[in-house]
Amino acid sequence: MSISATLLNHALYAADVLADVPNPAPVDPTGGNGGVSLLLSYVKWGALIACAIAALASGGMMAIGKLSNRPDTAEKGKSAFVWAIGGVIATAIAIPLVNTVFGAAS
Repeated sequence: MSISATLLNHALYAADVLADVPNPAPVDPTGGNGGVSLLLSYVKWGALIACAIAALASGGMMAIGKLSNRPDTAEKGKSAFVWAIGGVIATAIAIPLVNTVFGAAS
């Protein structure tokens, strides 16, 4: 028997074993407690507030960099602003994603 035939036999055996593994439905470990939802809502708002603060601070860095003739500070402000907007987008995508996952579990 060649090596490829042996590998194929092992792969078929592994697939047969894995086919017999049960796949239970997801269960809410909190029993429907509102504490997890409250915690998630606090984290969501905290993330959005942090992004807003970063965007405001980066706008200040851009202004200070231009007014004081420090181009490196202005460039850091531009970069920070882009990342702050990216954080808002990531948070905005994460909110419905988390809601969908927790909605599917109930």
